[in-house]
Formats: sequence, structure tokens, C-alpha cells
Amino acid sequence: MEFQLFLPQMRMTLPTMVERVQVAVDAGFDGVALMDHLAPPMAETQPMWDAAVAATWLGAKTTGTVGHLVLCDAFRHPAVLARQAVSLDHATGGRFELGIGWGSVPTEFPTFGVGSTEPRARVGRLTETLEVLQALWSGEQVSYDGDHHSLIDAQQVPAPEHRIPIVIGGAGPRTLGLVARFADWWNLPINKLDQFEQLREKTGDARPSLQERVTFVPEGGDRDTIVETAMRRFSDTGHAVGNAAELVEHYAAREAAGIERTYVWTSDFAAPDTLAEFGETVIGALT
Repeated sequence: MEFQLFLPQMRMTLPTMVERVQVAVDAGFDGVALMDHLAPPMAETQPMWDAAVAATWLGAKTTGTVGHLVLCDAFRHPAVLARQAVSLDHATGGRFELGIGWGSVPTEFPTFGVGSTEPRARVGRLTETLEVLQALWSGEQVSYDGDHHSLIDAQQVPAPEHRIPIVIGGAGPRTLGLVARFADWWNLPINKLDQFEQLREKTGDARPSLQERVTFVPEGGDRDTIVETAMRRFSDTGHAVGNAAELVEHYAAREAAGIERTYVWTSDFAAPDTLAEFGETVIGALT
């Protein structure tokens, strides 16, 4: 199983994020995934950094893969996104992964005036975006006439230096069709975990991943206090709690069920000591 750190780019400085990602990679994490919002969900007054800029900064300052769970399609024209992705691919030596979806917080759309909140329109736009991305990444001249996007003799060079992995999350029928058609990774919503086997049949060759919030109880830690703090910060939906031995068992079961990557969202906001001990005692026991 691969381990990625999910690190929302909020409530901390960019240098602090660099430090935490460096600790995570040194501890055995394969890389980092950021979020993509115009304001932090349920924390709108908190400071937050732009998703693409933060990924660029981390890509320059750390090793390991850099990506997002996930970029919201409506926030960027596909020609802009295509150029950003290729630039990150070249800058990082192939360490950028493109996570993309049609938006998990519809209230952002009218607040910032970025597009339709209607699901059919949003997934239709995402379909066209993925088609445009692949066409522009060929480096050839492209014309495209869709309901949401159009290009006339458009061309972008350079082409990607490496294949840019695409991560798509979701479980709806049309989203799963996009996963099967375009994705290298399928991120399964944790509230659909009980349907994993049935849904997986519709995802083609995409490898399955899962994002999960984790409360790690370090050796000698006060379990009750740690869990109480975590529950005060978050709800218990999709929440794994345990010491090293318990989490090794937890992730071994996930791997046995077919999950090939997990995005770890620590409830203490990726404290360096937590990342280091988690890497040594959990990741180290499973890899």
C-alpha cells in the first residue's frame, strides 16, 4: 500500500507546510495531496493558500509526489489547467499528479460566481475538460467544439515530459465512467466503502485509493485526551483511531480488501512528531 499525506493548505504558513512534507517523505510517505477551495469549507475565516501555487512551492522544496484531492474543474479553464499541469510535470521531474473532480462544496459556486451548481452540468463540464486536457497534452494542434469548451486550432508546447497520472474521486455512475476512461487512480469516497466491490467493477484499470482521517495515539500518549481533542475538531465520519499496532492491523485489512493507496489526514494537522512516529511504526511495518 502507498501512503500519501493529505495536508489542507490552511492554518499554517507555507514554510511550515514544507517542513511537514519533508518530515512525511523522510518517514515513508510517498507524497502529499492538497485541497482545492476558494474558501476553506466550514472555516471560511481561516487563512488558506492557493492550490496550484502551494503545489508548485512544495514541488520545488520537497521530494515525493505532489497533487490534490481534488482540483475543482469549475475553477479553471482546461487550457489554463493543461498548462499548469505540464509546467508542474516538468518542474518536478514527473512528480505531479492531477487530481480533479466536479466540486464537493456546491455553495462555493454561487458565492464566487464560478458556474452551475447543477450536477449534470458540472459532470458534463468535467468530461469536456478531461477531453481537452488529453488533446492539448498531445502537443498537436487541437480544435474542439463542446457544450462548455471550444478551441480552434489551439496548441500548447511543450507536451508533458512524463505521463501525468490522473486521480478522480466519486461513486456516481457518470463519474465512474470518467474514472474508467481517464483515471490512473480512483479515490473511493469513504462513505461508499461498503460498496467497494460493486463499484470497482465499473472503474476499469484505475487503481483504488481511499482518503481517511486518522487519530494516531503515539507510544505513551494519553489516548482519551488525544481522541477527545480530535473529536472536538472533527466529526467521527471516516475516522480511524489507534496506536501503531492497531493502525497496522487497520491498514493491512484495507490492503487485503484491495485498497492500493491511502491518503492520511491526521487529526492533529500533521504534527511532525506524529508523522515521524507514524512512518516508523505503521508505514515501516507495512512496507
